[in-house]
Amino acid sequence: MFHVKHKVSRPICDYEGSRYSSVFWGKGREYEDQVERIALRRLLPPHSRALLDIGAGFGRLADLYRGANRVVLLDYSLSQLREAQERFGADERFLFVAADLYNLPFVGNLFDTTVMVRVIHHIVDVPGAFREIHRVTEPGGKFILEYANKRHLKAILRYFLRFSRVNPFSQEPYEFAPLHFDFHPAYIEGELQRAGFKVTESLSVSFFRVPWLKRHIPLSLLVSLDARLQKPLASLRITPSVLLKSVARKGEANAPRGFFRCPRCGSERLQEGSSALLCPQCRAAWEIQDGIYNFKNPRDF
Repeated sequence: MFHVKHKVSRPICDYEGSRYSSVFWGKGREYEDQVERIALRRLLPPHSRALLDIGAGFGRLADLYRGANRVVLLDYSLSQLREAQERFGADERFLFVAADLYNLPFVGNLFDTTVMVRVIHHIVDVPGAFREIHRVTEPGGKFILEYANKRHLKAILRYFLRFSRVNPFSQEPYEFAPLHFDFHPAYIEGELQRAGFKVTESLSVSFFRVPWLKRHIPLSLLVSLDARLQKPLASLRITPSVLLKSVARKGEANAPRGFFRCPRCGSERLQEGSSALLCPQCRAAWEIQDGIYNFKNPRDF
């Protein structure tokens, strides 16, 4: 379904050419989709000046961003962004950007809301990713993160019953497949703090992510029960997914003057040409392909 790219600063999980929207999010994951939407609606601020969705893919959650004046859907996969463009391209609030999370092509303090759902389990360098997200989030800006929880109830039971040798209580990330990680809550919250974020709210999600339950109990009942438990049991951190809302702690900063930043040299003086953004400092040309800003592989001019 995905490819591992090594010709970048760090290995990246690339869904280019995959049928992610139809295969992974096809029949069978309606429960996960609905409960994640409920949680995200609870954590999103009612209004945003500029919202960044990192790993937006085909725009599964983008219809929830009605309160944002500007929405940037970012993904490494051009094919996923084209699907998102088909769905939301007519809305002038949306921009579509192909880029590397570890080197975001934006000036600092640009976004007051950043969202990253079902992405961090593909991230090999969590501290580096959090530092870069902190850089582009304005002082007091919100960062909403979903992560795959290593210490969920099923993993704990399997460990104590000796069906699994993976210790759910150790804080080290667990790579159960190439570029697929589960994380201990203390590890994630510690790295957020070190990057400059303060966790202000949490929700536990997908209490009933068990195939038998999803087959035999009505979807509406599972979703209703999950919605009722997300906040009261959040502190237990026993679900396979956890959503956190954090605030970027940093000193007062001037309002950003630009928007895009050259990923190759860091210059914030990009010039927009007819089909590319041009960096006069390093002579990189970042192509604009059918309305998608492509910051993956520049050409020189």
